[in-house]
Amino acid sequence: MSEITSPPPTTLEWEPQPSVRVVPKMRERWWLYGIFLLLTLFTTMVVGARLEVNFLRQIPAFSLDEDTLSLFPVGWIARHPANLLMGLPFSLTLMCILFAHEMGHYLYARYYRVHATPPLFIPCPYLSLFGTLGAFIRIKSPIPSRAALFDIGVAGPLAGFIPACFALLYGLSLSRPILGPPTPALQLGFPLVFVLAARLLHVAAPLSTLALHPMADAAWVGMFATALNLLPAGQLDGGHIVSSISPRWHRRISLATVFALVPLGKYLWMGWFIWAVLLALTLRHPRVPRYPDVSGRRRILAICALLVLALTFAPAPLKNGSGRDFWREGWPSLRDWGMQKAHSLRDDGIPGVHFLHDEVRRLLHRK
Repeated sequence: MSEITSPPPTTLEWEPQPSVRVVPKMRERWWLYGIFLLLTLFTTMVVGARLEVNFLRQIPAFSLDEDTLSLFPVGWIARHPANLLMGLPFSLTLMCILFAHEMGHYLYARYYRVHATPPLFIPCPYLSLFGTLGAFIRIKSPIPSRAALFDIGVAGPLAGFIPACFALLYGLSLSRPILGPPTPALQLGFPLVFVLAARLLHVAAPLSTLALHPMADAAWVGMFATALNLLPAGQLDGGHIVSSISPRWHRRISLATVFALVPLGKYLWMGWFIWAVLLALTLRHPRVPRYPDVSGRRRILAICALLVLALTFAPAPLKNGSGRDFWREGWPSLRDWGMQKAHSLRDDGIPGVHFLHDEVRRLLHRK
């Protein structure tokens, strides 16, 4: 019986091999994700209770009238804790849409054995109209192929779009016309999917004249989040899709998206300025093996994702909020407020304020 021996080493075997970085599997802090989930549930319920009250009164969802509640009425909830339950329709609908989106990413990451964190929800009680800035997961290990990158990227928006459509149809069917004279309010801009849903449900009144049911408001937020994530730039879901299909074109398309957002910010909604800056700072995409190529059914899914972007994208999510409007109307108000503060401080005799007042006045009125 002969002993099996190894063949002599060849030249290739003696060449230095590329180092492989093994990412150790870390224990997830589930308690932290649970706390952020509960906090986001609370903040969205507070906002949802206000939306429900406005819906029952048949006034705009984000009415700014003096007789309405504040945008985040936590004091009102503290005085009447039972009213918090009124926010469940909005909160649960929105949380389900966001959860479906993130779980689409998470499950496909697990399928490809990519280490990803569970969804982390972000409560935001005052800076956001809706009580949250959404949710996200973190990819903590390399993505093995372009096909895996495509599947992980496209799964989230498509998974979130489906429940958002159901919420839109049901919430829009329950919406009512606004009663009474027009009141000052933040007016939402509606994407194409809202227009098509209104036609499908035979809603005769314009969308801007409806007191939307809170579930329809949640659907609007879900569609807005879907459109943002599908922008073909940087490390957004749309950027992942572009990078998986054509890594060479990723940077060019990302730059084109950034430049396209600038005129949208000037003429339609100034929030696009912020997104242009954020995307410009995150243009680089993590490297993924170039082969094998993405083809076949995945390219059809890419067309579907582009269609979803067209359906959910609202060029002006908030009306009368363009950079041009702010410069024409908001900047004079801000300037007058600054001058009043400077006058009051100078009158109080605070040291050094006289010089500061003169400098502020010179800068604000400089031609």
